[in-house]
Amino acid sequence: MRTKFNLLFLTILLLTSCGRAGSSTPTVTGPTSTPVPTISPTPVVSPLVILVLPAGMPQADYSHYQKLVYDLTQAAGMRFQVRNTLTPADVAFESPALKVVIALSPDPGLAALAAAAPEVQFLAIGIPDLPAGPNLSTVGATGVPIDQQAFLAGYIAGLVAPEWKTGVLYQKDTPEGDKTRDAFVNGFVFYCGTCRNPLFSQPAGIYPVSVGIPTDAKPGEYPAYADLLWHNAVKVAFVSPAIATPDLVNYMADNELLIIGETLPGEAVSSHWIASIQPDVNSDIQKIFPELIAGKGGQNLPTPLFLTDVNSDFLTEGKLRLAQQVLTGLQDGTISTGVSP
Repeated sequence: MRTKFNLLFLTILLLTSCGRAGSSTPTVTGPTSTPVPTISPTPVVSPLVILVLPAGMPQADYSHYQKLVYDLTQAAGMRFQVRNTLTPADVAFESPALKVVIALSPDPGLAALAAAAPEVQFLAIGIPDLPAGPNLSTVGATGVPIDQQAFLAGYIAGLVAPEWKTGVLYQKDTPEGDKTRDAFVNGFVFYCGTCRNPLFSQPAGIYPVSVGIPTDAKPGEYPAYADLLWHNAVKVAFVSPAIATPDLVNYMADNELLIIGETLPGEAVSSHWIASIQPDVNSDIQKIFPELIAGKGGQNLPTPLFLTDVNSDFLTEGKLRLAQQVLTGLQDGTISTGVSP
């Protein structure tokens, strides 16, 4: 009896165990994935060029330099800003994108800025007395080459004037004025030597006529000095930029003088204006800009000159070609002005 009971108990126990095993569902655990943070790409900032122009600059000049540098930066794929001032804090804020700074006179403190930011190339336009440095370049630091300007004016005056009746108005008793007078005479002699007229026994030795205006003379007195040219039968005159007021130039044109100068003051005198001999920093900026963005600094370029406002009634194509050849010779050193630069 006990044996039967044990067998029955074992049978029930086995059946219960089998039922539990059949009814259980195994749990499948997959691999746990760890979220990966999304990293935003670092924005690429284009290299930057800053142009520093004084707030008081004439609007025409302001617009001119702004467009010139803007076009250069666009062609190089760079960004461009114009500012009236620039501080070390400004430079630090724009770094490391800032690559080139171009500044015109007056000096915004380029020596200190260049020393504080050696990775930036700085270019000074018409700013004198800046110390040389590997990241500081200059254009026209010595100013306009007035000896070359006056020499070329003397040469052109000799080309154009009937019987070489030429003259020069300059600032008297100043180093620049003396240089202007002497270089003008040398340019005139370079063209025609002593310029003697074979039809007259009297040599044309009085030409060119040099008239110096004292430094203490008031601008309203300048026309009286121009009368000395007219009284000596001068037909073509160079007016030094130092004393070339609009009133003086207009007075000379009204008295039938033909004029060479640096800047044409207005269309009213254009019929008596032979040509302008102007400083040309544009070509220097265009020349040096690719080198600056390549990191090549420490350059000092002189101010070149160019002829503009040419009146073809007086300076014809052939004469203009001769004048251009002389200008090229002056700038490449094959022609000397004969005065100390």
